[in-house]
Amino acid sequence: MKMRSGALYQAFVFIAGLCGFVSVLNNFNSEKAFSWILLAVLTASSLGVIILTFIYGRNLKKYVTKMDKDIATTERETLYHYPSPAVIVDEHDVVIWYNRLFEERLVGNDKAYGLHIRDLIGTSVKNLIGDSNRIICFSEKYYRVLATRPHDDNINLAMVSFEDVTDYVLLQNETRLSAKTVMIIMIDNYDDMLSNVKESNKAHILVQLEQLFENFMANTNGIINKVSNDKFIVVIEERHLAKLIESRFDILDKARQIMVNDRLSVTLSIGVGHGSKTLSESYQFAKQALDMCLGRGGDQAALKTDMGFEFFGGVSKGIEKQTKVKTRIIATALKELASASGDVFIMGHRYGDLDSVGSSIGLCGALRSMGKKAYVALNSEKSLAKTLLDYVASRNLNDIVVTPEEANSMLTENSLLIIVDTHNPDFLDSPELYKSCKSVVVIDHHRKMVNYIDNAVIFFHEPFASSASEMVSELIQYFGESCSISSTEAEALLSGIMLDTKNFVMRAGVRTFEAAAYLRKLGADTVAVKELFSNSIETYQEKSLLIESAEIFHSCAIASTVSQAQELRIAAPQAADELLGIIGVKASFVIYKVDGVVNVSARSMGVFNVQLIMEAIGGGGHQTMAGAQLYNTTVEEGKIAVKKAIEDFLIKG
Repeated sequence: MKMRSGALYQAFVFIAGLCGFVSVLNNFNSEKAFSWILLAVLTASSLGVIILTFIYGRNLKKYVTKMDKDIATTERETLYHYPSPAVIVDEHDVVIWYNRLFEERLVGNDKAYGLHIRDLIGTSVKNLIGDSNRIICFSEKYYRVLATRPHDDNINLAMVSFEDVTDYVLLQNETRLSAKTVMIIMIDNYDDMLSNVKESNKAHILVQLEQLFENFMANTNGIINKVSNDKFIVVIEERHLAKLIESRFDILDKARQIMVNDRLSVTLSIGVGHGSKTLSESYQFAKQALDMCLGRGGDQAALKTDMGFEFFGGVSKGIEKQTKVKTRIIATALKELASASGDVFIMGHRYGDLDSVGSSIGLCGALRSMGKKAYVALNSEKSLAKTLLDYVASRNLNDIVVTPEEANSMLTENSLLIIVDTHNPDFLDSPELYKSCKSVVVIDHHRKMVNYIDNAVIFFHEPFASSASEMVSELIQYFGESCSISSTEAEALLSGIMLDTKNFVMRAGVRTFEAAAYLRKLGADTVAVKELFSNSIETYQEKSLLIESAEIFHSCAIASTVSQAQELRIAAPQAADELLGIIGVKASFVIYKVDGVVNVSARSMGVFNVQLIMEAIGGGGHQTMAGAQLYNTTVEEGKIAVKKAIEDFLIKG
């Protein structure tokens, strides 16, 4: 500062003197002399100014250089002692410098020079630019990682800083872990299970159940409240729910060890409301999850969140209910609804089989006998029950079948649509007909899927029933004396029962035989029904080729074919049934492609839950009989997907 003030002072004195000298010259009368003197003075002045400027500029440069060095030193010291860990990386994301706190808190005595930043934080600097949510853990400490680059394109360095957010993360985790979750636990078929048990044995079973629930809650800080003999409400924290999920709700397995009369196992259905904002919302989620469990046969847990459902367990067969009270109530409601409606249309699933078509024909005949205009809406060309359709047509009943397009044109505001043998809107023979009809009834026996028809006026769902034909046969018995069906319609219903029970071998309960006996009483001819299962020579050949192609994979028989013959729709399920007859085979899967869609038919003897395996690839069904349709894929890719689903099922146990 002294150098700059002195130079300015000298320049000021020089200019002042020059001005005084010029004023003296103004007194001379000689114009020529004045001009030469003035020129000399200006020249000298210019030279002086140049010399002063050079001297001053040189001193200024020295000053600026010294100041820049001081600033750079200050910056380095400040960054080195920066209150957060920080590193500088080059254009290759390699660490070339780090400050004191980084060395003390993150790397210790180890030298981080030359390390790639990805080895420290798991990602590159490019991914960190503009991302302020990256949190990493070092030595039980949590840091938010931030990255910045200079605006100068010629500088390829970047600084990565680490903000300590340990307290925030721990508080956030504690808040999440302490969140409350509602669970509803129900004992499956409590009344039916204990109806024929001695009082002494009943007390012993109840004590075992009480001990089971006490042990279940022992390692938690939650509460359990018994609201009825068979229902319990549980409130636990998220930290304990996570352990239950990790154990895949092993309380289901422990409950199954409690035996009733040495032949029946106690099973539970558990609905869990997870991830909700309030306890009220969690309770509603739990109710929906429990309803889904019961709709899938019980003996499982369902976790309901905003994103959907997740299922655990489900390894047991559904327990058949002995009471028919629900069936009687549904029959009365359906009869009243049909009476108050206009035309009634009955529709099954796509590529309808004997159960779908047979239950439709039987229900249609029952409604017609009560004076209603009822029709079966189906695509006959794609039906797998052509033998039944031909048989019905030969008995002068072909007027009951209309195409979905014809049914759509006949619809009115007061029409009623009854959907049988499916509850998934994506599987319907005509989704357009379903969307056009305002009043809908669902009658189905398949285990409940996440994507189900949720706008039905009546949703009659019995997952323990063998078939939709069995359910319709029971409903007809409660329609009253004004209802009757012909022997042909009874045979259609019996064919559906025989198909889904594999001639009364699989999923055939007491009520199944009662329904079959009722149909036999109405005149159903078992020989005529057996003839409905006859195949063409082409279908038999396709079935033989499928069986020949089978391979064994984890006790599962997997068969596939490159053929795309239409007969495969009938041959594949039959081949899957026959593959179960191979020694050591617990489940069978047949994969084929027809009309550009890869289809999978799955069967089991009960050890493998093929429903869960098919759900993993987008399908569904029953524990012993299920299927799936895969779009935009090949048969080989479908086989790979099935094998992966089997492996995942075995890993989950």
